[in-house]
Amino acid sequence: QVQLVESGGGLVQSGGSLRLSCAASGLTFRRYAMSWYRQTPGKERELVAVLASDGVITIYDDSVKGRFTMSRDNAKTNVYLQMNNLKPEDTAVYYCHAEYNFGSLNYWGQGTQVTVSS
Repeated sequence: QVQLVESGGGLVQSGGSLRLSCAASGLTFRRYAMSWYRQTPGKERELVAVLASDGVITIYDDSVKGRFTMSRDNAKTNVYLQMNNLKPEDTAVYYCHAEYNFGSLNYWGQGTQVTVSS
């Protein structure tokens, strides 16, 4: 019933920008903490940013601070990850995640590929 669909990934040159979108359906959007994760081959899935249900946004990956921002559009039931000054090391599959009641409910999107060329 709950579905998260990521979009906006693609291939960009180093220094370019992308905005990822996560469209959520089947949930009361404002009650969920929304997160962006990313995963590269050989690495664990890494938490990038969290938008808590109270609206507080926290960037957890120090390497993207100052370059990435997260936002929420309650009217559209979307969350976004604005990625600026992209670097090759940002190349990963980016996943949207929704969490309710401290993990009692968890939902994942299928991911969207971001590739940054040198």
